[in-house]
Amino acid sequence: MNDSTEHAELQVSGMTCVACAARIEKVLNRKEGVRATVNFATEKVFIDFDAQHNDVRALIAAIEKAGYRAHPLRDFGAEKAERAAAYRHERMQFAISLLLTAPLLLEMLAMFAGTHPMPPHGPAITLEVRDAAWQLLPQSAGFASNVSQPLLPLWLQWLLATPVQLWIGKRFYTGAWHSLRGGGANMDVLVALGTGAAYLLSCAVLLFNLTQPVYFEAGATIITLVLLGKLLEARAKGRASAALEALINLQPKLAHIERDGAALEISATEVKPGDIFLMRPGESAPVDGVILEGASSMDEAMLTGESLPQTKQPGDKVYAATLNQQGVLRCRALAVGAQTQLAAIIRLVEQAQGSKAPIQKLADTIAGIFVPVVLTIAVATLIVWWALGAGFAMALINAVSVLVIACPCALGLATPTAVVVATGRAAHAGILVKDAAALERAHKLAVLVVDKTGTLTAGKPNVTDLLPAPDCNEKQLLHTAASLAQNSTHPLSRALLEYARAQQVELARADSSSEHPGGGLQAEIGGANHLLGSPAFIAQSGIALDQAQVTALQQQGKSVIAVTRANTLLGIIAFADTLRPTSTAAVARLGAMGIRVVMLSGDNTATAQAIAQRAGITEFHAEVLPQDKAAQVQSLKSGGKLVGMVGDGINDAPALAAADVSFAMRSGSDIAIAAADITLMRNDLMGVADAIDLSRTTLGKIRQNLFFAFAYNVLGIPLAAAGMLNPVVAGAAMAMSSVSVVSNALLLKRWQPGTRLVDYRHGGMANERRNHGAEDV
Repeated sequence: MNDSTEHAELQVSGMTCVACAARIEKVLNRKEGVRATVNFATEKVFIDFDAQHNDVRALIAAIEKAGYRAHPLRDFGAEKAERAAAYRHERMQFAISLLLTAPLLLEMLAMFAGTHPMPPHGPAITLEVRDAAWQLLPQSAGFASNVSQPLLPLWLQWLLATPVQLWIGKRFYTGAWHSLRGGGANMDVLVALGTGAAYLLSCAVLLFNLTQPVYFEAGATIITLVLLGKLLEARAKGRASAALEALINLQPKLAHIERDGAALEISATEVKPGDIFLMRPGESAPVDGVILEGASSMDEAMLTGESLPQTKQPGDKVYAATLNQQGVLRCRALAVGAQTQLAAIIRLVEQAQGSKAPIQKLADTIAGIFVPVVLTIAVATLIVWWALGAGFAMALINAVSVLVIACPCALGLATPTAVVVATGRAAHAGILVKDAAALERAHKLAVLVVDKTGTLTAGKPNVTDLLPAPDCNEKQLLHTAASLAQNSTHPLSRALLEYARAQQVELARADSSSEHPGGGLQAEIGGANHLLGSPAFIAQSGIALDQAQVTALQQQGKSVIAVTRANTLLGIIAFADTLRPTSTAAVARLGAMGIRVVMLSGDNTATAQAIAQRAGITEFHAEVLPQDKAAQVQSLKSGGKLVGMVGDGINDAPALAAADVSFAMRSGSDIAIAAADITLMRNDLMGVADAIDLSRTTLGKIRQNLFFAFAYNVLGIPLAAAGMLNPVVAGAAMAMSSVSVVSNALLLKRWQPGTRLVDYRHGGMANERRNHGAEDV
């Protein structure tokens, strides 16, 4: 990557199987400075390219030259309308194909009754295979030994089958031509060869009055069934992306704003940062903003997955699409359009759904050689059956069965469809997954490292004790400490400042301020050198503390800092940070899932031990400096186990980057969130357990899908080659294989987060255990 690298996302149409996706990737990645990934399930191409050598038009031209259609992503409404129009067109073509094929199906029924279409004067064609065992196998279509007159004249069968073959089925021939011209082979090649061979053989019988059966019904029925399968597949894929569609539909359409003293109703897209907007009860926030006036409760379930409304008052933030339940709120717009939290969630979900899980590499590798292998097996089937004396017609039809039953689509859909459903379901539960690789790795986590402050605890410590030295008083101690803390962003500094403001303490100017990460800070006030920091930091300066007093506070789980002036102790201050309500239950659940939980803390051993005991954590590391957290993660990885990390602060970013899978709390810093693989919109450690549970459930579904896809082809192709499946049955099986894989992936929509607090009608609170898994097919 360099400064000229740009990103583009394109919508592609015309792909019929994963081999098409592989072909597009190959075409694009051959271009200088281009790295492309194609998602077959969502029909999107994600491209990073060097703008000095390429542009979007050139990339689209390359895709179109390969035989597919592409265009930049349009807004969701336009894309949805285009997909709906394409679906209606497909449905119409299927209806016409079914109408023309239905009379031909009478011949299929006649076959089961012992008749089959052939010229009236022709002799019966019987199964002539030397191996008597084949006599016990079901007769293939067109090989019934008891042959009589056709129900429909052959010219009428030709008239019905030709539009299906050459008009409705034109897409297969066109797709096959583009694929072969590009040096590849896809599902279109298999369908075109299989149905084309059956159709041409039947035409030859009709034209030259040969004594052979005809197979007009086989070719037409296969095409009709493939179209039906594509319709069902498109419908199921649409349901798979329903979660993303629901998020997009949440975006408000209108906003009520104050402008030049007048109240106006405008489009939400026209709101600008700084505009004042109003929200009445029952209305959704049009953009992200901060409350200026009013108090209410907001339903933020769409953002966090949490069903409980959040109390809001002046100074609190509101987010686009969250619902105002009670009072009238007057707010100032902070983030609009693509900068809102909702827009960020949509981008993350789209990014995750477009990414590839490592487990998909196996399917992609097999799909790359799948069609050539199937073509080889089909040719071998033709030669062997003909050599065994079955006759050319029977040999050809068995080869056709091999061609039409083989389905690379199921392989291509096995992984991405499950990822699309899972990431959408995760977003609905307040879990934002950055990419499919992180979702896959999470199921293997053996160790989870949790930061104490802001992760296990609420991250909002409160001042509990002001203990001045004999020559100082509480007011002087607080004044000095708050003045020193005013330029720091440390949680204890923020808590100290908040407490000082509540006490209406005037702050003094602090000069030459410097911060020592993990220790404290140093500054000058009134020309005198001052220190504010941990007991260990103060002790390094040779200043004595009442260690018994400090230890007593730490054993209560409190964090302790000391304040000095000119090497003289002014006093100590203690803080308490409460555990999050669900931390203990989350730790227990993670343990039950077989995950070892390790706590890291910059606090002293006594405080860290007290918090760990309350949370039910037996392994912890105290007095860990920010720069050493990443080293702790690396040491835990040395045993070959996958290690996850949960954090929320800037100082957690290196450790998050070092972990195999990283989780960030939404309340954390932007740097921590940017470094994380998974963001928890609920500031709740239970979300980590939910994410790991969803990962395990998703990988289970992917493995099921891959098993179905492999087993289907491994069993189906030999059966077809052995003459045990007629082409129509083979075509039906091929059409349904993709639908079964997508339908199985859709069962992930039943996944629910684990233990959650729910508000029952009588107003009480209770724990509700929801189903973690999804049903298996």
